[in-house]
Amino acid sequence: MAVPKSRTSKQRRNKRRSSVWKLEAPQIVLCKNCGAYHLPHRVCKSCGQYKGRVVIKVEE
Repeated sequence: MAVPKSRTSKQRRNKRRSSVWKLEAPQIVLCKNCGAYHLPHRVCKSCGQYKGRVVIKVEE
């Protein structure tokens, strides 16, 4: 059976349990066409444009 060779120090244990390694929230950018917020490198859901061209038709 696996048994630890030596005791885990408090510092090592606390480093492992800390939440610093978790991912941050994704960045949000403004649409150049309509000014709405959207994720980078994605089509804007409010106007349907990506890099200055209409990709999807959005009904208003």
